[in-house]
Amino acid sequence: MWQDWLIELLKGFGKLFLHPLFYLSFLLAAYLGVSRVKKERKDFTIRALNAYFELKQLLPVGVIIGLCLSIISIGLVLVVPMEMVIYTGIFTLLLSLIWKTRLLSPVYTVGLGILASIASLYMGWDFFLFSESVIGGDTYIFPTAVVVLGLLLAAEGLLIQKNGSKGTSPRLTKSSRGQAIGIHLSERAWLVPLFLFLPEGVLSIPVEGWPVFTVGDQTYSIILVPFLLGFRQAVQAVHPTVAVRAVGKRVFWLGLFIAISAAAAYYFPLAAIGSVIVAIIGREWITAGQKAKEKNKGFYFTKKNNGIMILGVVPDSPADKMGLKIGEIITKVNSIPVQDEIQLYTALQKNSAHCKMEVLDTNHEVRFTQRALYEGDYHKLGILMIQDEKAKGNQAV
Repeated sequence: MWQDWLIELLKGFGKLFLHPLFYLSFLLAAYLGVSRVKKERKDFTIRALNAYFELKQLLPVGVIIGLCLSIISIGLVLVVPMEMVIYTGIFTLLLSLIWKTRLLSPVYTVGLGILASIASLYMGWDFFLFSESVIGGDTYIFPTAVVVLGLLLAAEGLLIQKNGSKGTSPRLTKSSRGQAIGIHLSERAWLVPLFLFLPEGVLSIPVEGWPVFTVGDQTYSIILVPFLLGFRQAVQAVHPTVAVRAVGKRVFWLGLFIAISAAAAYYFPLAAIGSVIVAIIGREWITAGQKAKEKNKGFYFTKKNNGIMILGVVPDSPADKMGLKIGEIITKVNSIPVQDEIQLYTALQKNSAHCKMEVLDTNHEVRFTQRALYEGDYHKLGILMIQDEKAKGNQAV
């Protein structure tokens, strides 16, 4: 029997490379990287991170989480209809083509795929793209699909917490009063490959009493499905790391709740549809709640009277090597108080070979940092800051 499982696992893995979403995910990540760099260069004449950053985030964490979810899926033998897999792929493709990464949350792609599958079963739809379903006509609920939805939503929450808060993109904008302010944008795409079971195949339950959620027949095939997850969040009222992680935590717990709610679908048929609707409403509520908090608070990245607010730090730059962080305020340079770029340059030129800074960190505590400067270092420290409109185009120090 183990030979059958090994062969089916290898076949299922091979099908990953036949799925168009596998290749679409790379195109989307590349697009996000290029568009981010263009916007940063427009605002600061220099980019914060290179255009490959989003591509580098696409796979590693998503594959690890997908592997963990696959262990759960195989352990519980989570069986879903092929229609759901196809519909989910179609909705993911359509939402990707309009470049709305926020809508690539599984509540929309997988959720709509589940609803479309249920509609297909009710309406008796049978298109040439779909093989004839082996699901019995009296089976009109998809509890296992809801479990998958919940697990992927929890995965989205973990990805937002662990990865979405890294490398946020600094941007410049104006307040309603015309004041120059800074914001941070987290926009990311992740590929989460997940092993799922399809009804009908050569596999059977390996051990009597194995914990199994069944749909239709008792034999299965296995497939590795690439799920493309997207996320987008703009932050202006608090530190971006704090705001993004808070949203990720809420999404994670919503995902666990949806996965647990799937149990009700075994006893109450409409619960599967209800779980999908609750997932969509819950995800929208989290987004709306975050926007409301942003709106009711003041701006985090603004010009300060007591120093220079750091909006961004270029990796591997002198500022990065000095340990300067986003959200910190440079109050003194070489013992000279600074409030803008001109004062910063003047203070740096006081000692062309060495730089000592007094910094107010994000905990409002004073710390000191220093570093030897080399020829040209003081021209490009790698600090992105907020400047008046008249100084725009020279905001990277």
